[in-house]
Amino acid sequence: MATTVSFTVDTAHGPRPVSVEYERTGTGEPLVLLHGIGHHHQAWEPVTRILAAEREVIAVDLPGFGASPGLPDGVPYSLETVPSIFGALFGALGLDRPHVAGNSLGGLFALELGRTELVRSVTALSPAGFWNEPERRYAFATLRAMRRAALALPVPAIERLSRSAAGRTALTSTIYARPGRRSPEAVVAETLALRGATGFHQTLAAGRGVTFTDEVKGIPVTVAWGTRDRILLRRQGVRAKHVLPDARLVRLPGCGHVPMNDDPALVARVILDTSR
Repeated sequence: MATTVSFTVDTAHGPRPVSVEYERTGTGEPLVLLHGIGHHHQAWEPVTRILAAEREVIAVDLPGFGASPGLPDGVPYSLETVPSIFGALFGALGLDRPHVAGNSLGGLFALELGRTELVRSVTALSPAGFWNEPERRYAFATLRAMRRAALALPVPAIERLSRSAAGRTALTSTIYARPGRRSPEAVVAETLALRGATGFHQTLAAGRGVTFTDEVKGIPVTVAWGTRDRILLRRQGVRAKHVLPDARLVRLPGCGHVPMNDDPALVARVILDTSR
């Protein structure tokens, strides 16, 4: 069951309140899961049960996404605020340097948490920030088109499309290589999450000038890329390896941009191997 935690973040204008929705399950060393832009923590459901056999899993709705409200005035949607927001979140949840795994935007955030030594291992699945400018523009245009399509469809049409494999393919084939595996209920929920993502435009705007160029030292780091990623092309994984020479680079055969649904066992194994 999802729970809300509230905490304060220090800014130049004084402390600001932030609230985050999360789900916590399992036992073992803590592992925080961060989803991508426009998604919600339920993106991790295909792997949560596997991970929870060895880890205490905390799946988070990023601020402005899922059920988490947007950031307050004075707290920008930028990579620079990630350490202060998540440092405060970890403190509120009683977490001391948890492991972290992130997908897309969440993968970029996970690497930033590793760079600032707030976590003890990082698994980044198709992380943002290793694009060149044409690739970034392509990814952002694709994401905006997905958002426009989700906003344009009436809810009854989304529900009707989700009932068939062809309809689920139409709704989610940009992010999944095997969209037919996603349940109708999950497809409806994540399409509505994309529609309702209050932090979508601010996050894209903040990401225009972002590239990840720093090493993450002293902890295990894995960068994993789906071979059928249609948003962040897999050659960006090679670029990530040049930036992070000590990281393990893993191919995820047959997986799309959100690989947790396409091959849950493989993704869980990659995360657990890193966090061991």
